[in-house]
Amino acid sequence: MSAPASLWRDRDFTVFWLGQALSVVGGSLSLVALPMLVLAATGSLVQMGLITVVTGVTAILTGLFAGHVVDRCDRRRLMIACDLLRGLLLGALPLVWLTAGPAVWVLYVLTALVTALKTVFDVAYVTAVPQLVRAADLTAANARLMGTLALGTLAGPVAAGFLTAGPGGEWALGVDGATFLVSAVSLRWVTFGRHTPPPDETPAPRPTEASGARRLREVFAVGFRFLWGHALLRPLTVLLTLLTFVTMGATDLLIYRVQEDLRQDAATLGYVIAVSGLGVIGAALVAGRMRRALGFGPCWLGAVALTAVAVAGIGLSGSVPVIAALAALFMFGTTLGGVTSMTLRQEVTPQALLGRVTSAFWTVHNAAGPVGAAALTGLGARYGVPAASVTGGALCLLILLAGLATPLRHGRPTAAGIRCRSRGRRWCTPRRSPPGSGTAPRRRTRSR
Repeated sequence: MSAPASLWRDRDFTVFWLGQALSVVGGSLSLVALPMLVLAATGSLVQMGLITVVTGVTAILTGLFAGHVVDRCDRRRLMIACDLLRGLLLGALPLVWLTAGPAVWVLYVLTALVTALKTVFDVAYVTAVPQLVRAADLTAANARLMGTLALGTLAGPVAAGFLTAGPGGEWALGVDGATFLVSAVSLRWVTFGRHTPPPDETPAPRPTEASGARRLREVFAVGFRFLWGHALLRPLTVLLTLLTFVTMGATDLLIYRVQEDLRQDAATLGYVIAVSGLGVIGAALVAGRMRRALGFGPCWLGAVALTAVAVAGIGLSGSVPVIAALAALFMFGTTLGGVTSMTLRQEVTPQALLGRVTSAFWTVHNAAGPVGAAALTGLGARYGVPAASVTGGALCLLILLAGLATPLRHGRPTAAGIRCRSRGRRWCTPRRSPPGSGTAPRRRTRSR
C-alpha cells in the first residue's frame, strides 16, 4: 500500500490534518492583522518592529524549555491546553478593544503569551506526528502538513485584509482565536500512540536536580547533546543554521527588488508572492516520492542547490515573471529541505527525547536568522540587491559543498553510519530503519 493511500484512510491523521489546516489559516490572519492593528493604533513603524522583536525573543526563550515540557507531559492534552488558552486570549481581544479602547500594551502582552504557547504547541505538534502514522508514511505526512501550511499562508492574508478593512483588525485576531478552539475540539477526536515504537530499554537521561539558570541550561543541553552526538544531525544542525542565516533575509530582498528596483506596485508583488506559494505546494506533493526514490542526502543537498540558484537569480533578473518563477523555486527548495530534515529527526530520535531535540534544533538554527537577515539586507542597502543576492547564492553553494564532505551526502546511510557518539549511550542509536530507505522498521511483537 502506498504511503499517500494509507494516509487518506487513516482517520486519526485526517482529523488531525484538517483541524490544523484551519488553525494555520487562523495563524495567518494574526500574522497580517496584528502589525496592521499596531500601526492603526500608534501610527509608528517602530512599534510594529517592537512587536516582531517580542515575538522573536519570546520564541527563543520558550524554546529553551519547551522540549522538556513536551517530553514530560501527555502531548495531546498539552496541545489542547495550548489551543484553548490561545483561543481564549485572542477571543477576548475584541471585547477589550470595545470596552477599554485601543491599548498597545495589551498587544505586547498578548503577543508574548500567544508566542510562548505557540512554541510549545509547535514542538508537541512535530513530536506527535510519529505517533499518528507509520514510519514509512512520515515523509508523506510531513509533506501534506507543509502543503497545508502553504495554502493557509496564501489564504490567511487575503481574509485578514477583508476583516481588517471591515470589522477591524481586532476581529481578525478574534477569528484566529476561534480557529484554535476548533483545533482543540478536533484533537479530542484523535488517538495518539497507535504507531509509537516499543520503548527503548535504556531510558533517556533526566536533568540533574538543580535550580534556576543551571537547571534551564541542563534541560536545553539534553536535546543539544543528542544533536551534537549524532553523526547526521550534527552536520545537519550546523549547515541548516548557516543556511537560515543566509536565507532569512531573502524575502526582504525579493520585496525590495520588485517594488524599488523594478518600480512595480503592490498588486504585482502580491502576484509574485502568490506564485511562490506554488513552489511549496509542489514540494509537498513530491517530497514523499523523492525521499523514497533518492534518499535523504540527495533530497536535502539538492534542496540547498535549488535555493542557491533562486537566491542569486532573484537579484540578477529584471523580469517579473522570471523572478516569480525563481521565488517558487526558492520555496520549493526550502520546503523540500524542511520536510526531509524534519522527517530525519523524527526517524532517528527516541520518542522520550524528541521534544527536547526538536526544541534545541529550532532554537539553535532560528537564532541565527534575524542576525543573517540584518546582515543580508544591510549588504543590499549598501551595495545593491544584485550584489547581496549573488553573495547569498554563493554562500548557499559553500554550504552545499560543505554538506558533500559530511555523512549527509549518503542517500541511504547505514545504521552504523548514524550512531550517536554521546558517551556510547544506547538511546542515541536509531531504533528505526535507515533514513531514506522508505521501508517500515521491524517491530518486536508485544505480548497482550
